[in-house]
Formats: sequence, C-alpha cells, structure tokens
Amino acid sequence: MLLLSILIVPLLGGLAVIAGRGRRSTAVGAVATNGASLALGVVAAVQVVRHGPMSAAAGLLRADALSVFMVIVITTIAILASWLGIRTMAHDERAHSGSPARSSLYGVLVQAFVASMLLAVLAANVGVLWVAVEATTIVTAFLVGHRRTRGSLEASWKYIVICSVGIALAFLGTVLVYLAALHAGGHSAHALDWTSLVAHARRFDPSLMRLAFALLVLGYGTKVGLAPMHSWLPDAHSQAPAPVSALMSGVLLTVAFYAILRFKAVIDVTVGPGFARTVLVIVALLSLAVAASLLITQRDYKRMLAYHSIEHMGLIALGAAAGIRLAIAAVLLHILGHGLAKSVLFLTSGEIMAVEGTTEIDGVRALLARRPALGGLFGVGLVALLGLPPFSLFTSELVMIRAEFAVGLGWAAVAAMVAMAVIFIAVVGHARHMLLGPPEVAGDEPSPPRWATAPLIGGLAICGAIGVFAWPLSRLLDAAARVVAS
Repeated sequence: MLLLSILIVPLLGGLAVIAGRGRRSTAVGAVATNGASLALGVVAAVQVVRHGPMSAAAGLLRADALSVFMVIVITTIAILASWLGIRTMAHDERAHSGSPARSSLYGVLVQAFVASMLLAVLAANVGVLWVAVEATTIVTAFLVGHRRTRGSLEASWKYIVICSVGIALAFLGTVLVYLAALHAGGHSAHALDWTSLVAHARRFDPSLMRLAFALLVLGYGTKVGLAPMHSWLPDAHSQAPAPVSALMSGVLLTVAFYAILRFKAVIDVTVGPGFARTVLVIVALLSLAVAASLLITQRDYKRMLAYHSIEHMGLIALGAAAGIRLAIAAVLLHILGHGLAKSVLFLTSGEIMAVEGTTEIDGVRALLARRPALGGLFGVGLVALLGLPPFSLFTSELVMIRAEFAVGLGWAAVAAMVAMAVIFIAVVGHARHMLLGPPEVAGDEPSPPRWATAPLIGGLAICGAIGVFAWPLSRLLDAAARVVAS
C-alpha cells in the first residue's frame, strides 16, 4: 500500500486541480499531494534501509534504496514547481491570453508528469520502466507547447521527434536484453524483472548485451540530454513554462539516467565494468565539450541554464563510469544537488522573464540593484550550480573526481575539469552582465511576494546543508550505491 500510495497521491493532486475553484486552491492541492508523496517516500526510505527492498502490485512495483532515493528527489522538486505554479498560471493568463481551463489542463498535466516519473523509478520490470519514460515524453510534449506560441510549438515538435527516436532505440535495447534473458534460461514472465536480470546476468550473451547497452545509452541518453542526441533540450527547456523547465531539468533528465544506471548494474555482471565505462566516458566528455562550446556564445539565460544541464549530465555520466561505490554515492548526491539548484534557477528565471519581458541576457541588467530578491536568488543559484562551496555540488564533484582518479580515469577527470573551467568563465561573464551595474532608472521596482521566494530560498538552503551535513542521507546513499556499484 505504501508504494501504491506514492503513485496514487500525485494523481489525486490532478483531481484537486480539476476540482479547484481558483489558481490558489489548485496550487495548494498540488503542493499538498506532492508533499504527501515526499512524506511517504521518506517512510519508504526508512523501511528499505532497515529491512531491505519491498514490492507491491503483484511484483510490478519494487522499491530498493536507489528507487526511494529517486522518489525523494522527484517529489522534492515537484513541491517547488507546484508551489510556483500559481505564479506561472497567472503570468500566462495575462501575457498569452490564457484561460482558466488551460490553467487547469496545465495543472493536471504536471501532476501526471510527476506520477509518470514516480512509476519509472518504482517499476520492477524494465518494460514498465520504458512505458513510464515514454509517458513522460507524451505528457511533457503538451507542457512544452503550453503557451502555443510559434517558438513553443516548434520546440514541442522537435522534442517529440528526437525523443521518439531515442525511446525507440531504448525499446530495441530492451528487446535485446529480453532476448538475452530468454536464451539464458529465464522464465518469460519474469525475464525483464530487475532482480531476475541481475541474478542471471552472468549467463547472458556478452556480444548481445554490449549491443543492447550501447542502444540503451543512446536511447535513454536522448532523454538525459547527453550528446550527440541533446539538441532538443535547449529549445524545450527555454520554451516551457518555468515550473515545467524545473521538473524537466531537475528530475526528468536524471530519471532517464536512472534507467542507464540500472542497466549498467546488469552489463557489469555480464562483461565486467570496462565496456560500460568506455561508453559512458565517451558520451560524458562529448557532452562536456558541447556544453562548453555552446555556453561561451550563449545569449539567452534560459538556454544558458539548459546547456548547463548538458554539462551536469556529462559529469554524472563520468562519475557513473568510475562505477565504484564512492563514485555512485557522489553521483546520487549530485543528482539531488543539481535538481535543487537547477529548479530554483529555472523558477527564478520565470519570474525574471515575467517582469523584464525578455529572456535575452543583453536585455537584463543590474538585477541586484533593481530587483534584489530575484538577483540574489539567481546569483546564489548560479554559485550553487557552478559547484562552489558550501553547496552539495562542490562536495559531489570533488568526490567524483577522487573516484575517477582511483579507477584510472584521471585523464578523463582532467579533461572534464578543463571543460568545467571554460563553462565557469562563460557563465560568470553572463551572470556579471545580468546581475551587476547601476540601475538605469532610479526608483523602486516590484518584487515577487515573500511566499513565492520562500521555497526558492529553502531549496538553496537544503542544497547548502546537504553539502556540509550529509548525515540525513548518508545511509540511504550508501545503500543505493550498493545497488549499482561494480
């Protein structure tokens, strides 16, 4: 009942949106239901750490330490996104001639999006995982095009086409894994269960599994935003409403990477860690190089944040390539820290766009002087995203680099640090232009209400706290790392 409740509660939030009589009531309902899912996820995490994995729905759902960690990440970001949903609906109705009906549809789709991601990480079967990831593509396609402008519709179609190709490749990889499991003597009814795959992986055909894993990395890597299948990401993230961008960048990318981590645990048993390490290093360094080259000349701050997601997905892939328990724990900590920092930044960028009327970097100046609340949140968020102390991304990046040197990937870590240095210089230059300087016109300018900035401040505070005090998550991170580590 616990696992079923985690899935059902966000859908109840969708019903609350339909039943709501105003933007505030619908937002409150969404926040409450996502908060309930987070509470249930914490309870599940305690149970899993103490007593081991649990299952439900005749074995279709399964939660181990890795699953419940992802549940906590998803629901935490969902709370932030739904809290600011009321602002997004109001801005859209004013700026894009929206209607209350469209706002309700937006709220329902967001809750369906959250439920799809939760299903993906709680699925015991890789086929169900694939269906859940495909469901996120369908739902988010409507959310990316929510504003119905020419740019948003173009981004939506680009997202559908590229991600459909990726999900088709992931399907083909899944079929090959199923074929390998059947040839190894697995029972057809349970051949795609995670526990069965790991238990019988030593008997799988190595050549077939190498091909399957390459297709799975390319397929799910499309949803992750890894190069060379990354081109949908900046368009979709820049055109989607700010809370949707926060969910997509903060958790959707890492939910897709969760699938890669799961299959990595299988391929490592079949052929050893070397093959997965090679594949992940290639896509990681390529992604970092692409992000660095494109951020140098970026002129749109929402697209800047999107390209920053490609960088962090590359760092996560490189950490996963190391494969040891220390590296996987750091990868998971990085997933949480990136989700918090990036969601705060996208939500703040939505507020900036609403008051400034542009997403062009050249069109926004002296935010710290003119709009201290927004400028401060955006500046501190960038400090967190760039991996500066005391935020958790500093800790996770440092530990990942240490693990990479420990397994002989020091050369890749050095290449990654060069790309990170280029990205740091580029982003600092863009931020300086947006944040610093005297205001062109003296006088007070409107600021967002305190209730809107409070959760954003809280998100950054949590990101900083877990970088210094990891004890609330240390046992869960260690248990989750054991699920994947080679």
